[in-house]
Amino acid sequence: MRKNDKTKQEKKALLASLIGSSIEWFDFFLYGTSAAIVFNKLFFPNEDPFIALMLSYLSFGIPFFIRPLGGIIFSHIGDKIGRKKTLVITLTLMGAATVCIGLLPTYQTIGLLAPILLIILRVIQGLGIGGEWGGALLLAVEYAPKEKKGFFGSIPQIGVTIGMLLGTSAVAAMTVISGDGFIVWGWRVPFILSAVLVLIGLWIRNGLDETPDFKKVKESGHITKVPLFDTLKYHWREVLIATGAKFAETGPFYIFSTFIVSYGTSQLALPNTSVLNAVTIATFVTTGMIPLMGILSDKIGRKRMYTWGVFLLLVYAFPYFLLLNKGTMAAVVAATIIGLGILWAPVTAVLGTLFSELFSTNVRYTGITLGYQLGAALAGGTAPLIATYLMREFHGSWIPVALYIVVTCIISLLSIATVSSKKMMA
Repeated sequence: MRKNDKTKQEKKALLASLIGSSIEWFDFFLYGTSAAIVFNKLFFPNEDPFIALMLSYLSFGIPFFIRPLGGIIFSHIGDKIGRKKTLVITLTLMGAATVCIGLLPTYQTIGLLAPILLIILRVIQGLGIGGEWGGALLLAVEYAPKEKKGFFGSIPQIGVTIGMLLGTSAVAAMTVISGDGFIVWGWRVPFILSAVLVLIGLWIRNGLDETPDFKKVKESGHITKVPLFDTLKYHWREVLIATGAKFAETGPFYIFSTFIVSYGTSQLALPNTSVLNAVTIATFVTTGMIPLMGILSDKIGRKRMYTWGVFLLLVYAFPYFLLLNKGTMAAVVAATIIGLGILWAPVTAVLGTLFSELFSTNVRYTGITLGYQLGAALAGGTAPLIATYLMREFHGSWIPVALYIVVTCIISLLSIATVSSKKMMA
């Protein structure tokens, strides 16, 4: 392949990885934001607001436990028939489920069937996103030049923040609707309009070729018969390392981005829109920081950057809440920018590339997906639920939530410490 053609394919792979990942996470965070301010009223009505909010957060957390199953299913397909075809399927699943949530009747209309259907659609979303991240990451990393793998691997991670930015911004924009308009119909608009983004994403991915690394494995005849079995037999240690390493990237993230919405409104008595705006500003910052951290990791190493990033998150856990509890909008914005915008960026920027360097190509999709999704299930979707429960049990004290952040960071530091420098660019 000529150099110009190769460069065009690399750029196209980055675009396909970024856009698809952004759409997937837009759909996902759209639900997370709505769960905090809408779904507890429309789908889980209860005389006790705490119970209603917990049920709403539980529906948010359910897909995190489905994601490993989706990861197993789609990583098997990805390691057997290729990354591209798998990504088309995952995007279709996620997009269809999101549009259907926007059309779903509420509890007041169809009773108990409403939350049941909502949970079913959340399960479908979980299956789709379970296979999405690994494919999007490999699409970038396996097209990347050797000296730019950190940068290429950071691009799908920007999709997470862009998706979050679109999701929170869409809900924030709709909350300005006067009267009961937002609760009655306004929240539905972003869910339904996501269909347009999905169609664009499918068009871009359909026009892309398979990754060079997978082509080589296919041509050599080294396609694994059952990737899951080989991964668990020969790479179980790497799966455990990846699972533990995911804790500090995902637990604090959902505290900074999702739990803060209910904390800001209930504990600090701030308007929904104001807290959402703080998250939006921080997301703008981290979206710019992530690729810079990816470029830096190509110079100083993934492991070193990840370790320092996690350590700084650990140190920040208590100052984060001390700053929040000043109760001013400026303090909330500052606390969120430091945590989500700056300190979280180096951790997430290198996570995907770090994971990909742990596994051989023929089981790479399966290996990175298992580690990522298991970590997300244990420390991601449960984070707002655990934080809300801790606040309730300890009479509104934020100290147990800060300790929760510290624990996730310690687990990740212990996990990454066991990785040999030979496995990756140290």
